[in-house]
Amino acid sequence: MSISDLYDSGFRKRNEDHFAAMVRIAMSDTIITEDEKKFLDRTARNLDISEEDYKAILKEYKTHKINPPITYENRLERLFDLGRMVYADDELGDKQVVMLERLAVGLGFTVNNVKYVVDKALSLVNEGVDLDTFKEEIKLMNR
Repeated sequence: MSISDLYDSGFRKRNEDHFAAMVRIAMSDTIITEDEKKFLDRTARNLDISEEDYKAILKEYKTHKINPPITYENRLERLFDLGRMVYADDELGDKQVVMLERLAVGLGFTVNNVKYVVDKALSLVNEGVDLDTFKEEIKLMNR
């Protein structure tokens, strides 16, 4: 096995785990709505998740770990994606917010301020900001 194979395998696993986190949020109300399905389909394509892996993740999404990205920038990108998943069906449920808070802690945000970070993240996503604006606003929220 070459180094590139190992890299590809690790990269693919992180993408699958990230996708499973989004499925976990979608399933927090026990159903995946049509809007959530469209978002998951689009995300799966963007993350290069195969149809076979997609189906397996839907069945076993709880077995995937939350693998936090190393850089803060990448953590913010993941938070942005997860926040968008919460709003994919235009219905913000308490279970989805709690799940997002748990996932945010898993991504490396501290327990002490995770509620503030998630609240700000959801507010920004609801406003329809782009990724760059989202990252900048989250970085500046404590100043």
